[in-house]
Amino acid sequence: MEKYDLIIVGAGPAGIFTAVELLRHGSKKKMLLVEKGKPVEKRHCPKAEVGHCVNCRPTCAITTGFSGAGAFSDGKLSLSYEVGGDLPSLIGEEFAQELIDYTDKIYLEFGADPHVEGIYTGEDIKEIRKNAIHAGLKLVDCPIRHLGTEKAQELYLAIQNYLADNGVEMRFNTECENIILEEEGCKGVLLKDGDSLLPVYADEVVIGTGRRGADWLEKLCAEHHIAHKPGTVDIGVRVECRNEVMEKVNKVLYESKLIGYPKPWKNKVRTFCQNPGGFVAQENYDNDLAVVNGHSFKEKKSPNTNLAILVSHNFTEPFNQPIAYAQKVGELTNMLGAGHIMVQRYGDILDGKRTWQKELAQSNVKPTLKDAVAGDITAAMPYRAMTNIIEFIKMLDMVVPGFAANETLLYSPELKFYSNKVKMDENLDTNIQGLHCLGDSSGWTRGLMMASVMGVLMGRKLAEKEGC
Repeated sequence: MEKYDLIIVGAGPAGIFTAVELLRHGSKKKMLLVEKGKPVEKRHCPKAEVGHCVNCRPTCAITTGFSGAGAFSDGKLSLSYEVGGDLPSLIGEEFAQELIDYTDKIYLEFGADPHVEGIYTGEDIKEIRKNAIHAGLKLVDCPIRHLGTEKAQELYLAIQNYLADNGVEMRFNTECENIILEEEGCKGVLLKDGDSLLPVYADEVVIGTGRRGADWLEKLCAEHHIAHKPGTVDIGVRVECRNEVMEKVNKVLYESKLIGYPKPWKNKVRTFCQNPGGFVAQENYDNDLAVVNGHSFKEKKSPNTNLAILVSHNFTEPFNQPIAYAQKVGELTNMLGAGHIMVQRYGDILDGKRTWQKELAQSNVKPTLKDAVAGDITAAMPYRAMTNIIEFIKMLDMVVPGFAANETLLYSPELKFYSNKVKMDENLDTNIQGLHCLGDSSGWTRGLMMASVMGVLMGRKLAEKEGC
């Protein structure tokens, strides 16, 4: 019988930093880190060579593997507690900021760029804020440490080597099928071993499977009565325009985080993951679901800026399948695009027409996602979400003149899956003894930094139990 002190399922930031913090406290725990994907040095997307997505099996190298999905998208660390999910409401805003500052220092130790974006002062930021207020938008101040898509790989490789050198066992290309429950609580996990299941036991189990594993964790919650409540899903688009349009905002803020509540429904709509000089990218999830994201490199630059516009959906009883709802939206869009990401010009949406490939070729804004298919995203996007996006773009145009230009590109679907929020206390304990759920899959965090912070906190709590 295989037995460990701690099993961590998922080698994303939450799981990684749980192990890192335990080691920094001198823990002697026998730890096993289980990851469905590959080690960081073997995560390579063939699209760069072949020019299109080849639907890698069994996992997508962009979304799965050591360091998770976030590091390979844009590699940005948000250094404010106001960004990154709801963890501050559980542990307190001041403490959350302390943990962010602490975790940021760990990233620096492993090679993060010491330069911080988005901390400018002066008349330019005052003007942007004034225009945002006039438009009915809230500008969230958030310093950004940009790792860079390519540099993030080097940093996480250093962390991976650190864990290996300090005795953390890591099993890659290994899928966790289920958890093992006995009367007194969670006692381990069931790992896929070919066609059979291999039981592996532990005193504590930490699940941090990210957005990629949110659906799986949701099923676990239902099966094992892990206390939870319906979470939020974000449905939206990725917008791309010329750098010239975003020049001032890119210079002053690097990543502008704007929140609005456009009429008529006043749902929360926000910008997310802004990539100056970046590239629109495709990610693949289960069942060949293709979703859009953005990459931002340190050195390689494009003439465009891309960012996400996301509409938050919170459902009420009796509906309790928010992830399935978002997946259906994505599947419908994929169907219309014959399995590809769809792109449409903003002006064509307002004119009630689809976009044709020849029209994209005539525009000033050239798509950086070369295999995106021109079409009509409004044929798949829910009316409420699409209306929110259109109205939000009009509001943004008051802050960034030219943003609502006819040739601004909208890619779909941009979906952010967050698990039904797992109920837990400030010690990160669930109602199942010995089971802890962290990061984006838990519904409590969104993004690299806050998931890392949750891992640090988990590591501290486990170290305290150990007496470290």
